[in-house]
Amino acid sequence: MNKPSDFIIIPANESHMGFAEQICDEMFESAKARGTGIARRKPEYVANKMKEGKSVIALHKDGRWAGFCYIETWSHGNYVANSGLIVNPEFRKCGLAKSIKNGVFKLSREKYPDAKVFGLTTGLAVMKINSDLGYEPVPYSELTQDEEFWKGCTSCVNFQILQSKERKNCLCTAMLWDPVEKEKELKRKIEEKTKAKERLKNMQKKSSLLKRLVMKLKGNKIVTLFV
Repeated sequence: MNKPSDFIIIPANESHMGFAEQICDEMFESAKARGTGIARRKPEYVANKMKEGKSVIALHKDGRWAGFCYIETWSHGNYVANSGLIVNPEFRKCGLAKSIKNGVFKLSREKYPDAKVFGLTTGLAVMKINSDLGYEPVPYSELTQDEEFWKGCTSCVNFQILQSKERKNCLCTAMLWDPVEKEKELKRKIEEKTKAKERLKNMQKKSSLLKRLVMKLKGNKIVTLFV
């Protein structure tokens, strides 16, 4: 049984381009097994993602490729999608998909700090990973409206459903990580924490004052007894 320590997850580069064909073949076979259709990527496309530094690769300690995911940008870089997540069948069910997702999400934030990160998926496991990263379910209207992105859905078996719904929804769940909203959320949490500390401080002051009053009253009572 493989352990997380058996793998390294790093940004892919030109030295990994030899794995491109294997990765593309496995993406296709995996999609076929799930009964969903995604635009089949050519090895040249995946290799270029590696060359551009827009992907992450997981490697087993023995040198075999274990997993992969790449970055795509839309709407002039305002939207980023982490696409093509794939794990080598030999290394599944050991938490590797989550580690790869974490890696490509971090890379996306480093390269495109102001972009909204989004995804469309029917997979519960991917939804759970996205949720753990802070993605929120959103209507399709919140996603990029770049026509090039939606062309990628034409090879999906559910494309007719998407068309009939006028691209407003489909069987996939749309999830989004919005840096502006996350910044607001962080500020709210900081404000709530500050207010909670202030309330605690006020309570401690009142408690201290009450103790002093009680001690003073006790002191006055003792003085009265001796008069």
